[in-house]
Amino acid sequence: MKDVKVLSKTALTALMLFFLFGCSKEEGISFSFQNQENQTFSSEELEGKVWIADFMFTNCRTVCSPMTANMKKIQERAAKQGIDVQLVSFSVDPEVDTPEKLKEYVAYHGGDFSNWNVLTGYKQKEIETFAKENFSAIVKKPEESDQVLHSTSFYLVDKDGKIVETFEGVKNPPYDDILKEAEKAEEKN
Repeated sequence: MKDVKVLSKTALTALMLFFLFGCSKEEGISFSFQNQENQTFSSEELEGKVWIADFMFTNCRTVCSPMTANMKKIQERAAKQGIDVQLVSFSVDPEVDTPEKLKEYVAYHGGDFSNWNVLTGYKQKEIETFAKENFSAIVKKPEESDQVLHSTSFYLVDKDGKIVETFEGVKNPPYDDILKEAEKAEEKN
């Protein structure tokens, strides 16, 4: 009986992994949105580059400020270590977050835009679908609130536009691990 339970658990695990990885997107993440300069910024500009993505919004009263500060730390550490990585933040409140607001928000947290694009210019439903389909992430703006539920992860994306690793973005992000994995992704052909 014990062997049957172990076999059942193994089969269930294998089935879950099949659905998780077997049904994953084959092509890389694709998008074309507006950045903080009110210019079109697309995934084509990230082809052949390693990047780190997150989801945030300027009116956030909880996790977004620390996440943005943590992205700034990644930006600083990557520059010091000579790691070529792009940063991309997607607003999850596009009807409130104008390019100007996003630019001001990241600048307030000390970020610079040499390798960081903060994106908006889409409908709420679009970002919800985009996050789910490309990052397996939840984004949801309840009708009765000005706050948005969203992922608090940092996503490491390789040169082919595919997510290779997900990291904690709010409390104690593993900066060394993030940059080590970004460097590995950068070295791959």
